Amino acid sequence: MAYNKNALIRYKTIDKCLQNRYRKWTLDDLIEACSDALYEYEGKMMNVSKRTIQLDIQTMRSDKLGYNAPIIVVDKKYYTYEDPEYSIMNVGISPQDLKKISESVAFLSQFKGFSHFKALQEVVQKLEDHVYSHQTNTQPVIDFEKNDHLKGLDFLDILHKHILQHHSILITYQSFRSRYPNTFVFYPYLLKEYRNRWFLIGSRTDGKNIVNLALDRIISVEKSHKPFVSCQIDLKKYYDVAIGVTIQPHKKPEVVKLFVNRKIAPYVETKPLHHTQQTLERNQYGIIIGLQVQLNFELEKAILSFGDHMQVIAPLRLKNNIYKRLTNAIDLYNTNLSKESINRIITKLNIKSCAVINYVYTKRNIRNITKHIHSYVKNKKEIVPIDLSHDEEIKPKLLNKNIEWIQQFLGTNTISKITFYPKPPQKDWHQRIELKSTSYIVQIYLSERKQTLPKMKVIAGTHKKILPPDKIDMILDNSVPIECRTQFGGILIMKAYTLQQQLLHTEKGSAYIEIILEKQI
Repeated sequence: MAYNKNALIRYKTIDKCLQNRYRKWTLDDLIEACSDALYEYEGKMMNVSKRTIQLDIQTMRSDKLGYNAPIIVVDKKYYTYEDPEYSIMNVGISPQDLKKISESVAFLSQFKGFSHFKALQEVVQKLEDHVYSHQTNTQPVIDFEKNDHLKGLDFLDILHKHILQHHSILITYQSFRSRYPNTFVFYPYLLKEYRNRWFLIGSRTDGKNIVNLALDRIISVEKSHKPFVSCQIDLKKYYDVAIGVTIQPHKKPEVVKLFVNRKIAPYVETKPLHHTQQTLERNQYGIIIGLQVQLNFELEKAILSFGDHMQVIAPLRLKNNIYKRLTNAIDLYNTNLSKESINRIITKLNIKSCAVINYVYTKRNIRNITKHIHSYVKNKKEIVPIDLSHDEEIKPKLLNKNIEWIQQFLGTNTISKITFYPKPPQKDWHQRIELKSTSYIVQIYLSERKQTLPKMKVIAGTHKKILPPDKIDMILDNSVPIECRTQFGGILIMKAYTLQQQLLHTEKGSAYIEIILEKQI
């Protein structure tokens, strides 16, 4: 049964008022509240009569809509609910409606086996479960995957209407890589869901160059007056060549071969990664499956989701990409230093004047730092001081979580100087007398090859003051130097005046960055 929209607004408003036990509601108060609600929803003033509200209350009290609301009058003047927990929003499906839904479900269930009604199968199952739970007063026994809090879902309805009506739209969008939103005209063709995330498929130009926009990155949508450009390709065939939504139109699918161990082989066979999946080989260790798809991010993500149960056999490019991703993941776990381990190393630093802390940066971090440095270092053979006032991007690359914790334990809160060295300077034993006695020297080596990493020799306990030459000679004659050598991604940290000697193992690939940490008072 279709009910008057304004009447439903009034019922909901009266219900909200009567739930508010902190105020007494007269008939005039209810009239005023309903008038305000209608103005808010409809955008125009409507006169609500006393008779209308009285009939609304009568209807809510009755079984006509299944409410049976316990509305009482107190002191012959004030309306309220006798049950303080009651609300018409908590009322379940009426027996009459439940019967109609049951009949509809029974009818739709007949078509579940037909291909033309595959889209209805999930809807029918939801209805069957809902009806059963109301009939038996039990919890639902089917729980469909959903994410009601996913950002952008409120755009689904309006985008769906624009697609059906062939409207061009003006959309404001900000991708994860963009600093600022971008507004442009878009021709929408399809709403596509992939792994519980929604995408708008369309074109910005001629209807051939297809673009996908994630709904959770859309900021606003409005109708554009620009003429609509129809889709010039078959979108079903367009998405048949790949997993997910990332498609390269002019790229042909490739044959992908994957080994799946016997533990999860049954799962992969019963739920294929793609409709082209075939089992090519079967043995005691597992199966080899073949797909014919484009290589994209979603394919790699699907393979990685199986962890050590799946291995890429071909093509080589995909195999190398997966290997690189897994290596980076291990590197990320290795660089997850704890505050306790850093604190122990800093304690040794205060005694020995120097310390090596490995796994401070991931390999990816070091490569990004190297790429950034080389982008403006024209002559890679010269020592280059980094101007912190002009280079705003270098600090975030250097100050990761581990470095911030190290600064916290050292009591330093600023980087006073950053210098790029293409290779270690050739110096004999020396102290860094140009620095403050409270400063710390941090060296980050940019070479991945162990044989190119220099090593440092230091004399423990020489960091307290500047030493004269004769004192240095005496210390060198009577002390055993400490050798320090970092791994790729680690750092060498020393107190400023520590007596040091840097030994160049090989000139090639020995570039490093030196950071001076200080405490600003």
